[in-house]
Amino acid sequence: MINCPVPLKACTVVVHDLYGTAHSPNVTAETLYEAVAQAIATVQGHEWVGDIGKGLSTVSVKVRNPEVTHIVKIQDFENWLNRGSKSPADTALKARLRMMVGTGKR
Repeated sequence: MINCPVPLKACTVVVHDLYGTAHSPNVTAETLYEAVAQAIATVQGHEWVGDIGKGLSTVSVKVRNPEVTHIVKIQDFENWLNRGSKSPADTALKARLRMMVGTGKR
């Protein structure tokens, strides 16, 4: 399952803005979707970054040790984020990630 908690992993995440420019923040995350959320939160609103695409736009997550690359559609990430939770831990994770990317209530 994509969202099973794992030890923290150092990742480089590539997010493209609507101008096609790639932005590659380094993050540390327990899950794939946490890495996506951290990267989006890091780059959105930065003066050098254009708007980030939605829907079928993709984000590439490269886990550095062992090296593995994952490609995630923003639409899949947002669908997962808005889908019901299966456990209290999942509910808490999704609430934290919604706040991180600016889609949760403050």
